[in-house]
Amino acid sequence: MSAADQPSLEQMNPRPWGEKGTAGPVFAGNVTFENVSYVVRGKTILQNISLELKAGKIACLLGPSGCGKTTLLRLAAGVARPTSGRILLDHLEVAGPNKFLPPEKRNIGLMFQDFALFPHMTALQNVAYGLYALKKSDADAVASLALERVGLAEVKNRYPAMLSGGEQQRVALARAIVPRPQVILMDEPFSGLDQRLRETVRAETLAVLRETRATCLLVTHDPLEALALADHIYLLRAGKLVQQGPPESLMQNPIDPAAARFFTQHNEFVGSVSNGNVETPLGLIAAPGIAEGETALVMIPPGAIEVLPAGQGHAGQLQETRFMGDHRHLRFSMGNNGPIVECLADVKQILPLGAVFGLAVSSARAHVFPQARSEA
Repeated sequence: MSAADQPSLEQMNPRPWGEKGTAGPVFAGNVTFENVSYVVRGKTILQNISLELKAGKIACLLGPSGCGKTTLLRLAAGVARPTSGRILLDHLEVAGPNKFLPPEKRNIGLMFQDFALFPHMTALQNVAYGLYALKKSDADAVASLALERVGLAEVKNRYPAMLSGGEQQRVALARAIVPRPQVILMDEPFSGLDQRLRETVRAETLAVLRETRATCLLVTHDPLEALALADHIYLLRAGKLVQQGPPESLMQNPIDPAAARFFTQHNEFVGSVSNGNVETPLGLIAAPGIAEGETALVMIPPGAIEVLPAGQGHAGQLQETRFMGDHRHLRFSMGNNGPIVECLADVKQILPLGAVFGLAVSSARAHVFPQARSEA
């Protein structure tokens, strides 16, 4: 095992998080963007963004790097000002053509990708920093409670350099929630953590956010993270909002092939619509809404394909199997020089290479788009 594969001290002996249900609740606020655009030196970063984040909900801004996610978060925070359009907090304008409230006037908590802790301050001092309206003794008492909730009461007098990455993330979370903000904005808050630590910290952070009942807008480029955390997902692409809705909606009804590919890989086939169907190596797939004779793109996720005994479904020869921990990833060839089809199998299902099996798919699990739309 290489040094990079060795578990960190935090993974081997993590500090337990505090008692659930002890984070103080807030009066959550709505966040509304009305036709917001942002242009820098003639380059459009965001274009006509309109969305409404409901009070008390956790939403994710999702999209590839450079699509404008962090810029949208900065506009909500008041770190930047929109070129056009309006931003409202609880239906009151905080940014627009004639009004702009600075960050400290918006009752918004911020949590940055690099945590942005003050290196010369202890964990307690970092958390208490935003409580300038309270006496120092009162601020320290409130900050201590927040650190207790995230399981760091014992290290409150340590400086950031003395803390692990996961512990720094917890301090940043405590600092974000301690002023009881109406809205919490989080910019890739888990990206700096080791993968094995990330899931635990993410789950505990979600529990804290649910307890505070604050509205949360979180930036991520990881679709699995968005699916795990969000009540609502906003999918951005090249500065535009291309789709929004609950996680299930975006997974089951992607607006276009690019949106479908962003969440997971697919088996893709092209064919002409005949009698309302497209013929694929896995059988006929219904193509509702696409004209007869039009070329269509059929996209089938690997998880939608079932492996059956030979003689059932559509014959495929197993060419490759990969153990992925909680499942096996299989690759089948469909006939002589036929296309490759990828699917998933239970980790306990060990199948011999070269053997022929049947493959079946539910038409309802497939996504079908007009070819012209797939090329957009």
